[in-house]
Amino acid sequence: MSTIERVAASAYRIPTDQPEGDGTLAWRATTLVVVTVTAGDTTGTGWTYAPAATASLVSELLNETLTGADALGIPALSAAMNRQVRNAGRPGVAGYALSAVDVALWDLKARLLGVPLVRLFGAAREEVPLYGSGGFTTYDDEATTAQLAGWVHGQGIARVKIKIGESSGTCPERDLHRVALARRVIGERAELYVDANGAYTAKQAVRVAERMREHEVTWFEEPVSSDDLAGLRLVREHSAADVTAGEYGCDPPYFTRMCQAQAVDCLQVDATRCGGYTGWFAATAVAAGHHLQVSAHCAPNLHLPAAAATVNLRHIEWFHDHQRIESTLFDGAADPTGGRARPQTGTPGHGLTLRTGTAQSYRVA
Repeated sequence: MSTIERVAASAYRIPTDQPEGDGTLAWRATTLVVVTVTAGDTTGTGWTYAPAATASLVSELLNETLTGADALGIPALSAAMNRQVRNAGRPGVAGYALSAVDVALWDLKARLLGVPLVRLFGAAREEVPLYGSGGFTTYDDEATTAQLAGWVHGQGIARVKIKIGESSGTCPERDLHRVALARRVIGERAELYVDANGAYTAKQAVRVAERMREHEVTWFEEPVSSDDLAGLRLVREHSAADVTAGEYGCDPPYFTRMCQAQAVDCLQVDATRCGGYTGWFAATAVAAGHHLQVSAHCAPNLHLPAAAATVNLRHIEWFHDHQRIESTLFDGAADPTGGRARPQTGTPGHGLTLRTGTAQSYRVA
């Protein structure tokens, strides 16, 4: 039985374990939107990190489009959903909703066929390299030290990323202090990445990049806005680190523009924003056509099966906030020890199951 009978969505607001912030935003809670799609006695699950209104959009716009359709025909369903959200705006909340549903559809299809999702995609590797990501601008030195030391010296993760660009780039000396602290904590052999979340101006980012050279920063994410291609190119030309465009690409045309501009060395792709796994593979194909690698942005357990099936993958982001949520609210979360993670291969689908009882206390929609 492969006819879709039910589409449901719910939202959960989970407090952070301590205040979190980056160069342009601060937050004390994160909202997880979970979508389930059911055909017969089989259910697929998808999710995204987005406003609770995303759940309402799934119910109002996408439920009727999918109900009664063939669950195995994902390309047709993806096209139908894109048409349905036309007047709701493809990026933003509509993009989040479409992405979560798409992930649920792929999980459902794999479960209906009785195969692990990574096998349905076609595995390119058995395990996926990752990097620890956090180091928020709201952390003091003690919190930063504990997190970085836990990753590198406790779990053997040899790549880490911290946030810089504090207060929209107005605190560069503290940024540089934190970069120096991070290097001391992780030692000489671990890779050090930074993310400014678009907080700097282009020339300011060039100055910061020059001063970070002594700390061997090899990944400078979104030094300026991801829409500022000229600024990204300027920083790339003057930085010893790989310059990345940030995580805000919402569809393949965005990635086409980034690739053609050649303003970055590696593109970040986020399946929870760019159209789910369908959007992921479209974007990674565009990048591959321009001989560029991709890195998965956030939602590490969701990205694992797709990342393992992507030839031009560099790594995935083991984002502290999302990994904490996924390991708390889902059974089947992966272990990052050693700096690599394996997608689930012992059960059909992506292998993650929502702990409904645990999640219920956080439900807001």
